[in-house]
Amino acid sequence: MGHLTHDKDEVYRLLAERISRSPEGASINETLMAILHRLFTESEAQVGSKFPLLPMTLEQITGLTGIKGVQLKTVLDGMADKGLVLDIPRKDTVYYMLAPVVIGFFEYTFMRVRDNVNMKDLAELFQAYFHDKEVRDEISRSDTKMMRTVVYERLIPLAVETEVLTYERAGEIIRQSGGGAISICPCRHKASHLGKACDAPLEVCTSMGSAAEWVIRRGMGKPATVDDLLRVLEETEKLGLVHNCDNVMNKPAYMCHCCSCCCVILTGIKEFGTYVTHPSNFIPALDSENCVGCGTCTNRCPIEAITMQDDGNGTEIPVVNKEVCIGCGVCASGCPTGALTMSRRPVLHVPPRNTREKFTRMTREKKGV
Repeated sequence: MGHLTHDKDEVYRLLAERISRSPEGASINETLMAILHRLFTESEAQVGSKFPLLPMTLEQITGLTGIKGVQLKTVLDGMADKGLVLDIPRKDTVYYMLAPVVIGFFEYTFMRVRDNVNMKDLAELFQAYFHDKEVRDEISRSDTKMMRTVVYERLIPLAVETEVLTYERAGEIIRQSGGGAISICPCRHKASHLGKACDAPLEVCTSMGSAAEWVIRRGMGKPATVDDLLRVLEETEKLGLVHNCDNVMNKPAYMCHCCSCCCVILTGIKEFGTYVTHPSNFIPALDSENCVGCGTCTNRCPIEAITMQDDGNGTEIPVVNKEVCIGCGVCASGCPTGALTMSRRPVLHVPPRNTREKFTRMTREKKGV
C-alpha cells in the first residue's frame, strides 16, 4: 500500500503510539495490542498510524499515506463501518478522524450486535484493559474529564431554579438537540458477554446532533425523536440509573444512563476511585428530623458514597462523603420520607464550551502546561 511500512509488528506499534497521543489518552500494553490486532486489519493499522490529531480530508490523508484516492476511501469506509474512524461531512467536504479508545472504538464496537468479530473475546480484553491501573490513571489524569454527571432534573431545588443553566438540565439538553439516536449500552453489552450483565435495559445509550447522524449512518443505532429520548430519560430515572453526559456546555454528543454494576465509569469510581466524569453541581443534603434511618439511600448510591453512622444519640443517619459523591440524585429520588434533597455545591463546575475546548484543556493538563 503506497509507501507505508510492511513490518506487521511495527505497524501495530505505530498505531498504538498514535492512539496514545489522543487527548483522551491510552496506555500501551499487551492487552491494547491484542485489541488492536483484533479490530484493525494490517492495512487499516497502517492508515490509522498516519493520522494526525486534527480531522483531515481524503486528499490530505492521501498525501500522508501515498495511497490513491479510491483505494484509500474504501479502506476508510471500512474503518468507519467498524467504528475505528469517524467520517464527518462539513459543507462539501468529508473530514476523517481516528477514533480513540474511549469515547471511541470501545463504545462503537459494543453499541450493536456484530457477528464479524469474537465479541466475548473482545469483552474479556476490554475488561482486562480497563482494570489495569496504568490505563485508569492515564484516562483520568486530566482535571477536565471526558464526561460529567447530570442531576435528576426534578430534584433541582426551587430556590435555585432560575440560576440553573441548560447544560445542568438533562431534559433541556435533549430538547435542544432536536432528537438523536438510541443504541445498545456498550458497557452492559460487554458485561453480557462476560456473564455479568444486570437486568437494566440495553437500548438506552443516547446520541445527539451530528454524533447521532453518524451513529445512524454507520448502523450503530436507530433514529429517535425528542420524545423518544425523553422517555428513555424518564424510564432510566425510575430504575435509578445515573445520567452521564459529554462534558461540554454546548451540544453534548452523548448521554449515558449508567448502572453501578456494568458501567465502566461507575465501577471505576466504586472499585478504584478513578474518575472520568465530573460531578454535577449538586450534592445531597439531609433533613435529619424527617430521616427514619431506613438506609434506602445507602443501598441506592451507585458508588457507595453514603454510609449509615450513629448520630451520637443511638440513631443511625446517612452520611455523604462529599469528596466521592458525583451528585447524580439517585439517593434523593428514592428517599421515602423526602429527608434527602439535592442542594447547590459551593463551587460550581462550568464545562468547556465545546469539544475543541475540552480536548485542548485535557491535552494541556496532561502536559502540565
